[in-house]
Amino acid sequence: MTPLTQDEAGLRQHVDEADFLDRVAAECKERGASLTAIRREVLALLYRSPKGVKAYDLLEQIKQERPGASPPTVYRALDFLIEQCLAHKIGRMNLFIACRHASHQIPSLFLVCPKCSGVTELQELSVMRALSASLAEAGHRLESPEVEISALCPKCGKPEA
Repeated sequence: MTPLTQDEAGLRQHVDEADFLDRVAAECKERGASLTAIRREVLALLYRSPKGVKAYDLLEQIKQERPGASPPTVYRALDFLIEQCLAHKIGRMNLFIACRHASHQIPSLFLVCPKCSGVTELQELSVMRALSASLAEAGHRLESPEVEISALCPKCGKPEA
């Protein structure tokens, strides 16, 4: 299974963080949602952390700019970002990551490296269809739109010389 290219996966095209955040804000506005300043800050922090960030680490970073920030501040922002398909929670590591895919019509497949904790998001329609069909045959269904698999990343999977 090869990760899709940006064009194949329909990833958001972006040049830099500011452009990414501006595009996300416009997408939210089109859906009648608002990317408030705190939501934007949380998403920016997630965007800068491809390995993901724990909620309390986000809170500590937010407190640098907003000393009065509290856990509910961050959790409300994360809930919004997840609801808008702008972020994902990686349950096995209790991390949050920014979503860089433009749409989520199928659950996401996350490859979590057990060595470096890197997270790669894949949109593999055929794999997810097969998984959903197998689950249905067994009388089950996915509870979460995120499916996590422990898999060595290319860097950690290289044989040592």
